[in-house]
Amino acid sequence: MLTSVVGYPRIGAERELKFASEKYFKGEIGEKELLSVAKDLRAEHICSQKNAGIDFITSNDFSFYDGLLDTAVLCGIVPGRYKELGLSEQDTYFAMARGYQGEKGDVKALAMKKWFNTNYHYIVPEVEDDTVLRLAGTKIFDEYQEAKENNIETKPVIVGAYTLLSLCRYTGSKRREDYLDAAIEAYKAILAGLETLGAKWIQFDEPALVRDLDDTDQVFLQKLYQGILTGKGNVRVLLQTYFGDVRDVYDTITKLDVDGIGLDFIEGKQTEVLIEKNGFPKDKLLFAGLVNGKNIWKNHYEKTLDVLEKLKAQGIDTVLSTSCSLLHVPYTLEAETKLAEEYKKHFAYAKEKLTELRTIANIAASGDRDAFEAYRENKELFEKGRDCEDKDVQKRLKAIREEDYTRLPERTEREQIQKEALKLPKFPTTTIGSFPQTKDVKKNRSSFRKGEISETEYKAFNREKIKRAIEWQESIGIDVLVHGEYERNDMVEYFGESLSGYLFTEKAWVQSYGTRCVKPPVIWGDVSRKKPITVEWSAYAQSLSDKPVKGMLTGPVTILNWSFPREDISIRESMTQIALAIRDEVLDLEKNGIRIIQIDEAALREKLPLRRSDWYSEYLDFAIPAFRLVHSGVKAETQIHTHMCYSEFTDIIPAIDNMDADVITFEASRSDLLILDALKKCNFETEAGPGVYDIHSPRVPSVEEIVTALRKMRDKVADEKLWVNPDCGLKTRGEEETRASLINLVHAAEQIRKEA
Repeated sequence: MLTSVVGYPRIGAERELKFASEKYFKGEIGEKELLSVAKDLRAEHICSQKNAGIDFITSNDFSFYDGLLDTAVLCGIVPGRYKELGLSEQDTYFAMARGYQGEKGDVKALAMKKWFNTNYHYIVPEVEDDTVLRLAGTKIFDEYQEAKENNIETKPVIVGAYTLLSLCRYTGSKRREDYLDAAIEAYKAILAGLETLGAKWIQFDEPALVRDLDDTDQVFLQKLYQGILTGKGNVRVLLQTYFGDVRDVYDTITKLDVDGIGLDFIEGKQTEVLIEKNGFPKDKLLFAGLVNGKNIWKNHYEKTLDVLEKLKAQGIDTVLSTSCSLLHVPYTLEAETKLAEEYKKHFAYAKEKLTELRTIANIAASGDRDAFEAYRENKELFEKGRDCEDKDVQKRLKAIREEDYTRLPERTEREQIQKEALKLPKFPTTTIGSFPQTKDVKKNRSSFRKGEISETEYKAFNREKIKRAIEWQESIGIDVLVHGEYERNDMVEYFGESLSGYLFTEKAWVQSYGTRCVKPPVIWGDVSRKKPITVEWSAYAQSLSDKPVKGMLTGPVTILNWSFPREDISIRESMTQIALAIRDEVLDLEKNGIRIIQIDEAALREKLPLRRSDWYSEYLDFAIPAFRLVHSGVKAETQIHTHMCYSEFTDIIPAIDNMDADVITFEASRSDLLILDALKKCNFETEAGPGVYDIHSPRVPSVEEIVTALRKMRDKVADEKLWVNPDCGLKTRGEEETRASLINLVHAAEQIRKEA
């Protein structure tokens, strides 16, 4: 049996790409050195797959920032304002991803959104009416040829034309249908170029096909691929889908002249049923996504082999594959030197999943499972189970009442009580929570973890940083202060360290966007709060000022969605356990004099089913109540904030309003404030703080830029409900740009108050 990998992590085992890119941005290395690091990583990654015995190895899955942005650039989708900068090709690319502010101009970055139901962010390609969509680059050819020079045959991958055109933002009068013919010609040119180089396969990634598709979508898909496939030549085409099933277009895609179809058997709830009911074409290979590309638990060989046997019984020629790209899991368990073997034996990162693929394929091909020691060991592992239940947690879950999900009095009454209690000005200013994690902050935390300094020294450093942060915020006139979060490494890992049921890793880094990598903790068992988490720091910060200082928490939905979740219980149960733990923290903050508490839910949308019909029954019906459970016990005077970022929230605005927070801040700057229309249309009741500038870019917004944004906001949000804030936390930014940006933000708010 053959094996295939949809895609591979690109950051490197030690995050080499991240560090090289950041040095390049700072001017510490040149383009030559950056390209050299990238080339070495690509060689290492394809060799790892080759050595593991993978048959279909992917090339062109490498990216300096984002694969969709790479595809857009390859197809000539580069807005004029970036071309006009006159930068090099590499720097033009980075300007689109990060923004640019320098001698040659000042441009914002393109919008950034979550990649379907993951924590990975993609850059939204922007199509202007004068955009000429055509093959305009060589990256896919160069990386295929580079692999071939290493004597490794690969299947080049590119985001498919349907997904590309569906995810683009169209800034003029034209829409995706207007680019049908151009897209066909561009993708035919890609096929022709690969045929010339001798490529045997190409992989078109089409995750957009697992969403709801209507008749118009299906007709467009058919026209698109019927056109593209006329240029197929001798190159075989794999149509790869993931993150769900293709129930709307199964009949359509199985009739296309493709040579392979990749289907997700992990998240595709109806994948097996679709095949059983409709059959599968004899002239095509089924790339069966049975090894989970999004979680770190070992594959259950018995279950996977059962599915493979069913497919074989149906006469389907099957290739064993990952369910999606391994981009979403860490690089290798080999780096986990501190994690006990009793835990590690249950996990498989990207490199280990390669071994799983080959092992399962060999067992399936043999027809004799018990002859393989790996199978016997795997079976025993799953039969033994894990010691991960907590009776006290289970008892508390059963004791939850319906009224525990409702906060009283109602929001309109609370609003007036809070205005009188807090006495904030119109258009109150605040930040989202974190301040720059400078070298000295990171060194202090690292030294404490290594035992190089005492807890007293560690805390004294943080208290001094908090004191300075409070003094500085007061000096420039910010209304609602934050303590800066200098004690926190990550907004989920930090909380997980004080929760039972969590495991932590050394090197389980996963790319979130660009050079930003996160290290998701692992939910091993039942979750409860072991001790107060943030109370000491928040209470100290509040003691330094008469202004309100926000208590800063991460909400249960985000904690779960940004962890590697359990697979032995439901997401609903796990999320509710975490909600009870964070509820305890909320009530302790209130007891200690914290009048405003922000419960971040940046990841609210991430596990939202991709099909609208499943939104409530399979997610929102328990995710929203979980958030309400966290804050329902506080007094009317206590103001509850939440924060969300970099997802498409416009279509779930009613659900967000139903979270019953008092204030919601969210990303809006990179999407040109488009969410404001949805707020107005839905008569959004919660006070709102749409981000007035983009913190993921190093540029400093001017006062005029922020004032212009606020004027637009006032057209959509009532003055008494509008807050002024950046669009996200400031931990990744430098101190100088942060100070300049926030001073401009305060001046802009002052100007708007005069206009109101």
